[in-house]
Amino acid sequence: MFRPTRASVSVMSVFVEQTEFTDPFVFRVVDRDEPHAGPGQVRLRARVAGLNPVDWKIASRPESAAAFGVTLPAGFGNDVAGEIDEVGDGVDGFRVGDRVFASARGRAVAEHIILTVGVDDVRHTPDRLSDDVAGALQIAARTADAALRTAGVGSGDTVLVGGAAGGVGVLVVQLAVRAGASVIATASAGNHDYLRGLGAIPTEYGDGLVDRVRALAPNGLNAAIDLHGIEAVEVAAALGVPGERIATIAAANPPHGARPTGGREAAPGALDEIAALLAEGLIELPIAARFPIDRIDDAVALQRAGHVRGKVIVDI
Repeated sequence: MFRPTRASVSVMSVFVEQTEFTDPFVFRVVDRDEPHAGPGQVRLRARVAGLNPVDWKIASRPESAAAFGVTLPAGFGNDVAGEIDEVGDGVDGFRVGDRVFASARGRAVAEHIILTVGVDDVRHTPDRLSDDVAGALQIAARTADAALRTAGVGSGDTVLVGGAAGGVGVLVVQLAVRAGASVIATASAGNHDYLRGLGAIPTEYGDGLVDRVRALAPNGLNAAIDLHGIEAVEVAAALGVPGERIATIAAANPPHGARPTGGREAAPGALDEIAALLAEGLIELPIAARFPIDRIDDAVALQRAGHVRGKVIVDI
């Protein structure tokens, strides 16, 4: 499906590059001149990049790339963590050696990344938070918070979460449980014990879901969050949940008055709050698989195929 090549080796800094938006798409692992921080910038020595569905959508769909302002030649990936190894003039609050995580906005899978403070959402990594988790956190945490807020999930609610075992889903489940909600979570059978351990009531997706959810929620549903397609949207509507309490991240124009949402709608401070919960061990974000940078094609193929518990990461 993917056709990685290796450019001739010069020296300096490794970078994953794409020169066309197409599907199947082609990555090149290249060596480029080492970048340096300018005024208002820091240079990140990246350790881990976390993959998200939006990454391969941008890589394979010109319209998605245009929507995110990505032009060719392009890098790949958003979520990244590592340590600062260069600080430009005029930067306050960051020093060489600081562990940080950031939104690299299409440049995450690279050895060195130039980040603009105040633009690329550079944040200090909590002491007890691993680079693996920090490097996979930005999009999943923001999206989870936005979905919960859009659906208005709170104490005493019974909420249906569709696609609950993915990176966003496991955070949604745990945050909803911490908020005092009862969670019915759809996932493949192999993830049921795991979700049960997080405090959810798991069930299979697919045919008969309306009846299964009705049996699991005899007092009815109050809200729903669909993280994969519109199956949970349809089930929630069939069980009487009003559209304003149905959130979806996977459909731009969902039926039944459901509300599309995404990470941009997360509350201020949500990312730091979730990072702190993870650092304290109060919630978790599992790492399903890790790949070296020269196997970026395999990492994307696994993430794109779905059915991944938690996150796929790339070691830089």
